[in-house]
Formats: sequence, structure tokens, C-alpha cells
Amino acid sequence: MAIHFEAVPTQIGQHLLVRLTEQASRALPSRVMVMAEGTMNGASFTAPLEPDGQGGHWLDINDTLARDGHAEIGQAVSITLTPTNDWPEPEMPRDIMDALEHENLMPQWHSLTTKARWAWLRWIRATANHATRNKRIAVAIDKLRRGDRRPCCFNAGMCTVPEVSKGGVLID
Repeated sequence: MAIHFEAVPTQIGQHLLVRLTEQASRALPSRVMVMAEGTMNGASFTAPLEPDGQGGHWLDINDTLARDGHAEIGQAVSITLTPTNDWPEPEMPRDIMDALEHENLMPQWHSLTTKARWAWLRWIRATANHATRNKRIAVAIDKLRRGDRRPCCFNAGMCTVPEVSKGGVLID
């Protein structure tokens, strides 16, 4: 089922983004991160819709989508999206990759579903504090070594991009 809405891109820090309308977020299958395929002003994308920490979602507009979809701050864009269960492989930050390789846990990492790998990365990256990130990497290594498949004690409905959120809520 396609979801169609119009929204106005805004910028928070270095991120150009669109907040989904309340109606569009309610039409999604979950209040947590949802993978979606769609178009913005006719330009195709596949991207995660990150929770905003208040029951809604937002779309991070990368440089390619901004260019191809003619997205500009303050200018409405037309978005059509469809949730998908086909999660692309997440980009692996070097520090996490190094830790997994050092501990010979790449086979365990690759045994996880792609969606589970996204969950681990969201949890690790959900802090701007370098010491906290390092601690989360160490905890993840320990949990993966013990056979855990997902991080625990993590509110997946909160915004996990520290550059655009405060206290797990997207900055207004």
C-alpha cells in the first residue's frame, strides 16, 4: 500500500530531512524504524524511516536524493513510499568492523538477519559520547560472543541519530 504526502524539507545540523506527516506515519506498520522504497518528486529511493521519538518518522535526504528529487529547504516535495521487508545491508562503521574482526565474530555477525544488524548499529550509534559508543561496542562484542541476536534494553521508537536529536527526540 503506497503512502503519499507532501512535506517541506528542513535542515538540522548537516542533515536535510523531511518529517512524515502524522497520517503518513500512522499508515506505517510500526512506530520503530521502517525500511521504505519510494519516490520524492519522481526520484527513486530506498531508505530507512527513522522514528522521531514522538510516534512519528522522518526521512534523511542524502545528497543524491536531494539533487535528483529537487529537495530544497522550505520548498514542498511530493513523496510516495511503500514499506518494504527487503532491508539493504547497512554501512559498517570502521570501529565496529575492526572490533568484530579482532574478536573473530564476523561469522556470528553475518549469521544475523540484515534487520538485526541494523538494530545493533542503531543502538551503538545512538550516542554522541565517544566513551559510551566504545562501551556499547564492547557490550555488543560480548553479547554476540554469547550468541545474542539483538541488543536489549533499547527503546527502538526513539530517534537514534545524535546529530539531529536530543534525549531520543528529533529536534524541532
